[in-house]
Amino acid sequence: MAETTLLERLDGIEARFEEVSTLITDPDVIADMKRYVRLTKEYKDLERLCSTTRRYRRALTDIADAKALLESESDEELRAMARQELDEASAALPALEEEIKLLLIPADPEDAKNAILEIRAGTGGDEAAIFAGDLAKMYTRYCESKGWQVAVTSVSEGAAGGYKEIVMAITGEGVYGTLKYESGVHRVQRVPATETQGRVHTSAATVAVLPEAEAFDVEINEGEIKWDTFRSGGAGGQNVNKVESGVRLRYNWRNPLTGIAEEILIECTETRDQPKNKERALSRLRTFIYDKEHQKYIDDIASRRKTLVSTGDRSAKIRTYNYPQGRITDHRINYTIYNLQAFVDGDIQDCIDHLIVAENAEKLKASQL
Repeated sequence: MAETTLLERLDGIEARFEEVSTLITDPDVIADMKRYVRLTKEYKDLERLCSTTRRYRRALTDIADAKALLESESDEELRAMARQELDEASAALPALEEEIKLLLIPADPEDAKNAILEIRAGTGGDEAAIFAGDLAKMYTRYCESKGWQVAVTSVSEGAAGGYKEIVMAITGEGVYGTLKYESGVHRVQRVPATETQGRVHTSAATVAVLPEAEAFDVEINEGEIKWDTFRSGGAGGQNVNKVESGVRLRYNWRNPLTGIAEEILIECTETRDQPKNKERALSRLRTFIYDKEHQKYIDDIASRRKTLVSTGDRSAKIRTYNYPQGRITDHRINYTIYNLQAFVDGDIQDCIDHLIVAENAEKLKASQL
């Protein structure tokens, strides 16, 4: 009966796939960028689901054919072949069912996007800033292992090292869908370099992962942006102090959640090329507005889903890095490993995989598939 129910859920999916396949070749659709991007994303999702569905239907057919052959055939060699086919198809069926169930759950539309990663020192003074620097290195190494590109767009260094705040733009395939689990408060327990009596201190840093807004996600009247240029600060370098490559934008915007007008101020000194800095400042402006305008969406998803894994709550304590014990604990899923040095060196995929599995399990339960 479970097979019948699942097949009923799949009815019409192949027809929709064929419809979308035709639409994305229509010149009128291609000319409408928002619609075209939405449909190409739907095509990619449906293509994988339809491919798995075909394999699932084939396995069901193989099982039915093998059973019919066993009932009607007396030749022992043919019966042996039928039993082997029945065993193989039956063994493949549960995994195909689970894959289809996961694919039937609507994916977060943000998952495929690039991400903006913000790390800020929390409680703990200089040690918190040093820890924020450690997290920045950890994520940079992890992103490099994934083949993603990392660009620092804003940074404020700590007095004793590390960062009071650092913002990174990360580009690659499925970046936000992977890194979104890292949003929250990260806590470190260790003896700070400034501690003279060897006492273990607890410090914290906050991590926020935001989906990067694309040009057509946010409506911005670029004519209302006020631009200033300035010379980048910092020691040394002929170009740094003589060329006005740094840019500052001011933009008046009305927050749709509060109805209050506010001025957004963004600076970018990342490159020595003023046009590139303008482009990156615009990207950060889009992402800032996109994040604000979609906060209600995020809150709504969190309230409906209520998963412990990925609620969008940036104030929740999610992980502890205990140096005396060499231990990492993710409090959302009771995940603990004693492999701290490798973890802070960027080997965080296993933890992310466990978080994905835990969230998928909750999604399946909620969807009653």
